[in-house]
Amino acid sequence: MLNLGAGIGVLALLWMTASLGAASATNDVRIRIVAANLTSGRDQSYSPDNGNHSNPEGAGARILKGLQPDVVLIQEFNCTQSLSQWISQTLGPGYQYYREEGAGIPNGIISRHTIAEAGEWDDETQGNRDFVWARIRLPNGSDLWAISVHLKAGNSEGIRRFQAVALIRFIRDRIPAEDYVVLGGDLNTSSRREACVEVLSQTFRTTGEPPGDQRGDDGTNASRRKPYDWLLADAELHPRMVPVQLGGDRFESGLVFDTRSFRPLSAVAPAQLGDSGVPNMQHMAVVKDFVIPATRPEGKPAPVRKPTPGRRD
Repeated sequence: MLNLGAGIGVLALLWMTASLGAASATNDVRIRIVAANLTSGRDQSYSPDNGNHSNPEGAGARILKGLQPDVVLIQEFNCTQSLSQWISQTLGPGYQYYREEGAGIPNGIISRHTIAEAGEWDDETQGNRDFVWARIRLPNGSDLWAISVHLKAGNSEGIRRFQAVALIRFIRDRIPAEDYVVLGGDLNTSSRREACVEVLSQTFRTTGEPPGDQRGDDGTNASRRKPYDWLLADAELHPRMVPVQLGGDRFESGLVFDTRSFRPLSAVAPAQLGDSGVPNMQHMAVVKDFVIPATRPEGKPAPVRKPTPGRRD
């Protein structure tokens, strides 16, 4: 278990038992990042109770298994089993995670690579979740800052703008400008021109061709009509983006993954045809790949901060 300092309490930053594998500090690292609000069922869970408590696998878990991410920016991070067990069954041994404490629909971050530190930034507009962040140490020595968010739903564009302003302030105050940063999750945006997107463009690349599916459809909500879900890279990380290659296709700007339209499904086993359309599956996954070099501009040391206490299984 990683100790990030006194007062860490019940931090939900879990070290699992298998080796992460060694890599030379001179190697580039290819990394797949997925934004995932993929709960389903009556209780909006990643492992809805299907009567098999030893392996309550849900559609969201099957989708993540098939996509094989290195980092997941996950929302509504609730399971009917322990998180460590669910992550091991879904993604394999060796992954670490952070999930915020005391939230009804918590945000979280799951990583194949070492989570050096993690915590929460207060979202003062919401009572059931905050903004979750993690500094991930890649095998080549580079740091990647990951931020998992779930903005206000509905006809609340002003609140989403306020949340985006808070996020930019946190990033500027607490992350070195030279470091790689990715922000992703459920922004609940009705269009790609919302005010919150304009605010986030101060730090992240928000323009250009958006991720899409094999038909070019970039909608990510259940009806595929609105761009609810995003993966945004900052000025340091965006130039490192490479096409997602999956099922024999190349997705130059990233992939919106929908089991109902993706072919061949055998490329993303064990995902099933109807998984993206099961009851209460309200979002599609968004996938982007990056190649991050070991050499990078020298920046200020990352600030040492104690994370907000989280939950440990």
